[in-house]
Amino acid sequence: MPATGIAALPAGLKSRLFEGFAQRDLAIIRAAATERRLLANTVVTNQGTPAEHLFLLTSGRARYFFITEEGQKTLLLWLPEGEIIGGATFLPKASSYALSSETVKDSSVLVWGRAALRNLTAQYPRLLENALLMASDYLAWYLADHVALTCNTARQRLAQVLMRLAGVIGQKVHGGVEFDATNEELASAANITPFTASRLISEWQTNRAIAKRRGKILLRSPERLFLKVV
Repeated sequence: MPATGIAALPAGLKSRLFEGFAQRDLAIIRAAATERRLLANTVVTNQGTPAEHLFLLTSGRARYFFITEEGQKTLLLWLPEGEIIGGATFLPKASSYALSSETVKDSSVLVWGRAALRNLTAQYPRLLENALLMASDYLAWYLADHVALTCNTARQRLAQVLMRLAGVIGQKVHGGVEFDATNEELASAANITPFTASRLISEWQTNRAIAKRRGKILLRSPERLFLKVV
């Protein structure tokens, strides 16, 4: 993809990475990046490869995933606009990406090379501090997910995935919060089988906790996700 460098940030972009910066400093940080447009389902980073670039999602949507030794793809954290990909690029010691990532929709990203990013963090320590705060939130998400995996039932895990996606990528519409997700994606994120996911989705449609329409899921009543149909 062709990349172009401009001085201004995308209009309306809000990112925790830039909290506390004056506009003149943001212009300098932005000028060190290039902009790339990525089609949906484009792999952005590959786990185990050198962390040479930091990506900031300026439009669209992405997600992290992990490929197991058996070749199974496990979906992890969904990323809306303003989130970063490839935080290992900030580290002073050359490192590798721990996770893979991909776009879910046609997206745009700002990209900083490792050398440029290290120069910026030396000039603006707040940039690294903000990145650490974002990393702390990602760690908190992982901890909650791990606890759910070891302690919660399949129903509880899938319910939490639905509520988390509604909060991260959902859009408020008449009747609830709507977002894109297939049964297979939900099953992977909740670490359950597609059959179990389909069964629970059907059950929740029956008790009006959710509705499926036009390839989307409408979360209507989060509290009903924990009520078993009898």
